[in-house]
Amino acid sequence: MTTASSGDSTVPRLSVILCDDNAMLLDALREVVQAQPDLEVLGTASDAEEAFHLVRQHKPDLVVLDVRFPGGGHLVAQQIGRDSPVTRILAFSAYDDGSSMEEMRRAGVSEYMVKGVTNVEFLAALRRLGRRT
Repeated sequence: MTTASSGDSTVPRLSVILCDDNAMLLDALREVVQAQPDLEVLGTASDAEEAFHLVRQHKPDLVVLDVRFPGGGHLVAQQIGRDSPVTRILAFSAYDDGSSMEEMRRAGVSEYMVKGVTNVEFLAALRRLGRRT
C-alpha cells in the first residue's frame, strides 16, 4: 500500500494490477481505477507472463483477473497466490456460471464479479478486498 496526498491528509492507496486480454476493457478499467485517490494502477497485463512479471515485481494489494485469461484464469490465480500470498484477487468475468465461480474460488480468488456491473460496484469490491486483514 502506498500513500497519496489529499488536501491536508494522507490517503492510503491500494495498488492494483489489471489483467484482461481485451485492450479496450483494460483501458477503461485503468481510467476508472486511476481516477480514484485511494487506488493506484501499477500496470496492466494481457497474458499470463505479463501478469506474473508485474506481480513478482510489485507485490500488489489487488489483482483484477479475467476468468478466461490467456494461460487459464484459475492457473494464473494459483501462480499469483504462490508468488504474492498477500495479494487479493478479484475474478472479473463475462460468465456467471457456478463451475467457473467454483474453479476460481478453489484457485484462491477472493471475490468473483460479473462484467457489466457499475463502476461504483466494481470500485466497492476493490476497496472491500483491499481493506480485509
